[in-house]
Amino acid sequence: MRHVFSLRIGPVGFRVGSDWREPITTLADLYRDYPEPEDGIPDFSVRLFAARPWRRFVRPSVMIGGDYILPDAAPLPLRLGLLAAEMGMNLQMALAQRRYLLLHASCVERDGRCVVMTGVSGAGKSTLAALLMARGWRLMGDEFALLDPQTGLIHGFPRLVSLKNAAIGVIEAALPEARFGPLQAATPKGDIRHLVPDARAIAAMGEPARAAVILFPSFGFVAEERGVLPSETFVRLTQASTNYVALGERGFDALTRLVTNIPARAIDYPDTETAVAMVERAWEAAA
Repeated sequence: MRHVFSLRIGPVGFRVGSDWREPITTLADLYRDYPEPEDGIPDFSVRLFAARPWRRFVRPSVMIGGDYILPDAAPLPLRLGLLAAEMGMNLQMALAQRRYLLLHASCVERDGRCVVMTGVSGAGKSTLAALLMARGWRLMGDEFALLDPQTGLIHGFPRLVSLKNAAIGVIEAALPEARFGPLQAATPKGDIRHLVPDARAIAAMGEPARAAVILFPSFGFVAEERGVLPSETFVRLTQASTNYVALGERGFDALTRLVTNIPARAIDYPDTETAVAMVERAWEAAA
């Protein structure tokens, strides 16, 4: 690759290479406060490349590759190069991570205890995590929560927070001093803008936390909450994990311990202020 940038997010190191300078320049700027991979050796490699030589210059088209690939994945235009890089890192984790059980979830921590929030796309996980960070919580991640099968602790993965559509303005107002990436309009998921986690999230990303409560948020409903049985929580989390099957018995045991020992609640909310209050109450009740 002509242009390369390496970084570590939580316990995982990446090397991102590109045929074009622009995605790497943007990535390096947004992740400039992140450390290098341990001993300079990345766990995963990501490649942003042109499928044909002329695609570097004529209607530049970015293919996402790396150690592991999805052969049928469609390319993205070069203007979405940052999104391609982020997708590439997430893809390597989803397809190849075997050290941790991955949960597609946002995660925030306070006093050594964390809240794990998972749900369908559009549930508001990323927005809630960013708003809680604005209120003093430590952001542990917006894309993945990493459950250690040996210790039962949650490890952080505080990558850039991917804000979509209306959430962009909400977080810009809540965090006026924060750093944001460029607006990437008209992506397959609408408008996207990335938020850089605050200094605390980056400095403490190597510190795991004990899960206090698991939440299943749903946006756009009258405020309501209910307890979720361990059996339902188990099924939901297997569906939210990209490597549960690959981990086999280790994944089953880790998830069983988690849902047996940690309470879970479903929360419906009509607006973000209501949701933040519900999250904080759930965390306090689980103490």
